[in-house]
Amino acid sequence: MVGSARQGLPSWIGAATVTRKMEIDNNMVKEESLCKRSSNPKISDAELSFGERAFSAAGAAVISSIIVNPLDVAKVRLQAQAAGVPYDGFHRMACFESSTMLQDVKYMPSSACTQPTCSPECTRYKGTLDVFYKVVRQEGFSRLWTGTNASLALAVPSVGIYMPLYDIFRNYMEELTSQNAPTVTPYVPLVAGSLARSVACISCYPVELARTRMQAFKHNQASVKPPGVWKTLIDAVSDIKSSKNPQAIQSYRILWTGLGAQLARDVPFSAVCWSLLEPLRRRILSGLGNEASLPSVLGVNFCAGLLAGSIAAASTCPLDVARTRRQIEKDPTRALTMTTRQTLVEIWRDGGIKGFFTGAGARVARAGPSVGIVVSFYEVVKHALHQRQMTE
Repeated sequence: MVGSARQGLPSWIGAATVTRKMEIDNNMVKEESLCKRSSNPKISDAELSFGERAFSAAGAAVISSIIVNPLDVAKVRLQAQAAGVPYDGFHRMACFESSTMLQDVKYMPSSACTQPTCSPECTRYKGTLDVFYKVVRQEGFSRLWTGTNASLALAVPSVGIYMPLYDIFRNYMEELTSQNAPTVTPYVPLVAGSLARSVACISCYPVELARTRMQAFKHNQASVKPPGVWKTLIDAVSDIKSSKNPQAIQSYRILWTGLGAQLARDVPFSAVCWSLLEPLRRRILSGLGNEASLPSVLGVNFCAGLLAGSIAAASTCPLDVARTRRQIEKDPTRALTMTTRQTLVEIWRDGGIKGFFTGAGARVARAGPSVGIVVSFYEVVKHALHQRQMTE
């Protein structure tokens, strides 16, 4: 394993230390000092149990979910608005000239409908800050945290599966490739991240669907509590049961609507993120020139996660827009038959290249700090567990 040269440290710290040792190989005094320090017995990162890893990751995800949720709401609102979701407070389909709720929706007030109290511009979102302002003004400050309960419900199983599996896959594949195919080792984070994210995404997808729907649709009465996770999922199933095809299997299949788009977004995101994050944090740590400490673990992981997460979020934004459209689709037939490719074609037709990057600012502003918080907190807790085990 790459990190086995420094027993007791995560593999990425061990690899950075090995690199630093090679750079000063000609300095015999420093090399001897490193050899002495490396002989100290420590607990290996691979010896942490799955439960300890899951605890570290879940705690990180809970903190991240609470902090960045307003940015998630802003991103989803901007993408849903581009898809045609009305935010003027009147959701009667008779007031709109469209075959579906999301495709080619146009504001068409008629004498049969209640007239809006202000112009469409006063409820149309123009950007991330505009979403914040109008949500607070029209719905209340607490609505910026709509879907937080779903995010928290998603954090423990999703990230609690994702991060530990990534560690396990990475450690196993790095050990395997370093012995049999060293040239493949740099690509291990890409593969490990993709596999781990796929498992986490499939297992927790219905809660992800509920969160997006909770954030996308507006609730005008601030005094009325918006529907929670279970109510949102029950409503999604009820929409299918009330359609022309009320078969049970079709009803519950709706809970995985957009899973293909979610995987199409999350797998490349994880691949890009981890393939950038791993070499970044190893390079930064090797440049510090000192032993791994709590502040350095925190700082290195947050900086590397912030940069890697921002780049990954920007590069996968078109797939995120497609995922949002799939998840908020209200028409039962389209929800069950549309594909990710067809959705991307619709986005291009409706908004061109600009449509692919709707909400990109909010997505990047959310994803960068989120990855930084999750990864740094996760590694800090693991570091603390190492220290506790060494003292026992």
